[in-house]
Amino acid sequence: MDGSVLAQLSSAPIYMICGGIVAFVAVVCVVFMVRAWRAGVAIGMDRTKMKRAVTASASFSVLPSLGILLGVIALSGSLGVPWPWLRLSVIGALHYETQVADAASEAAGLPELSGSAMTAEAFSTIALLMSACIVWGMILSVLFNKKYLHRLQGQGEKKPGEKKGGFGDIAMGAMFIGMVSAYLGSYLGDFASGEGLFTFRGSWTPLAVAAVSALAMAGFTWLSEKKNLRWVDNFSIAASMLLGMLAAVAVGR
Repeated sequence: MDGSVLAQLSSAPIYMICGGIVAFVAVVCVVFMVRAWRAGVAIGMDRTKMKRAVTASASFSVLPSLGILLGVIALSGSLGVPWPWLRLSVIGALHYETQVADAASEAAGLPELSGSAMTAEAFSTIALLMSACIVWGMILSVLFNKKYLHRLQGQGEKKPGEKKGGFGDIAMGAMFIGMVSAYLGSYLGDFASGEGLFTFRGSWTPLAVAAVSALAMAGFTWLSEKKNLRWVDNFSIAASMLLGMLAAVAVGR
């Protein structure tokens, strides 16, 4: 691939391949939705409540999907539209895809994750890493989900005052904090790259974006947990990203 790599990554054959996979997954979702509806009717559930649940689910799916759309837009400038669309429509997570794509591009020797610098070898590395690192969720689910489900069913509801969370929750939280610290550390290192202690050469835009996004997420978490507004969780990530992007635009001017 040469300078036209972005056009090739958004060509009709790539759209057909990725679109076919997305369409297949969409059909599977519709099949399961119809089967779930029929199962609800068969066990005597109230149709009015079922319709209300469908409407509420559809409504609360719109705002969270904005975050996915932002991820597709952000990655399309360097990886084309079909591949990010496929990744974020089927199995990918927004925070995962962007981080892995950036790390893979650096490992592939690209100066930055951009369409102008993209090569065939670099895209192959990025696509392979994005796929291989997340496939284990499906594999482990096939192998261990049934056993884990029985364990959850045996535990039942937690009693008031009972300690919540196990090693998995702690490990996931620690891993997330480690990733955030690594990114913030790199931003701080770039920012404080001057010769003297208070001589700053780097841009403070990433730090401002991180601060605004963190404050926004903290506000949504407070509303959800302290004010019992659980519906806020449905769009907290998307809204935090939008506010962070607005902060980047404002600071970058």
